[in-house]
Amino acid sequence: MERIYQHPAAGSAASQFDAGLRRHMLGIYRYMGIGLLITAAVSMGVASSPALVAAIFGTPLKWVAMLAPLAFVFFFSFRIDRMTTASARTAFFAFSAVMGVSMASIFLVFTGTSIASTFLIAAIMFGGVSLWGYTTNRDLSRWSTFLVMGLIGVIAVSLVNIFLGSTILQTAISVIGVGVFIGLTAWDTQRAKSEYLSFAGTEQAEKLAVMSALGLYLNLINIFQLLLSLTGERDG
Repeated sequence: MERIYQHPAAGSAASQFDAGLRRHMLGIYRYMGIGLLITAAVSMGVASSPALVAAIFGTPLKWVAMLAPLAFVFFFSFRIDRMTTASARTAFFAFSAVMGVSMASIFLVFTGTSIASTFLIAAIMFGGVSLWGYTTNRDLSRWSTFLVMGLIGVIAVSLVNIFLGSTILQTAISVIGVGVFIGLTAWDTQRAKSEYLSFAGTEQAEKLAVMSALGLYLNLINIFQLLLSLTGERDG
């Protein structure tokens, strides 16, 4: 039987690269997980304090709470090149806390059981799609233009609907939005893997890991919120 010989050095290099890629991706999910824990802790803390709820959601500050995460994302995106890895990591965790304040309102609208079950469903969907994005050989960058346009459309219509308050429009936003963020999850996962191929072993790779964590974090948060608006059981 013919045997295929692989040079030991080549095999060792490939193994080291695979191990580095796994560490890179696990680092992304670790940052993402810490961000989610911060968001959950802040959100529940605010929601459990009647004084904070009244001060934030009973005054014009509610608009700041609602729009601050979006402003934070734009700031983060424009400043990332000038940040060190440590400052980018700190900014991401600070953003997670700001998002927690914004999301505290869901505890005032939906039941705890509904929130927990919807997040579990969103997490399962996210995990499955992210795994597919990591393992597929299909080039998902072809979807990028469509997904970015869809994201911009969802954000724009969502902002308009804050003032319109249309239930029908919100349902359409939720259905389309879930599809967009599922697609973004697969694309962002593949892109994180590709970035490691280009920047392995550099500080840029570490900063890109934080940015990838932010992107995947936002995808999961948005899938969760959109599913909750579609199927969530309201409290009272």
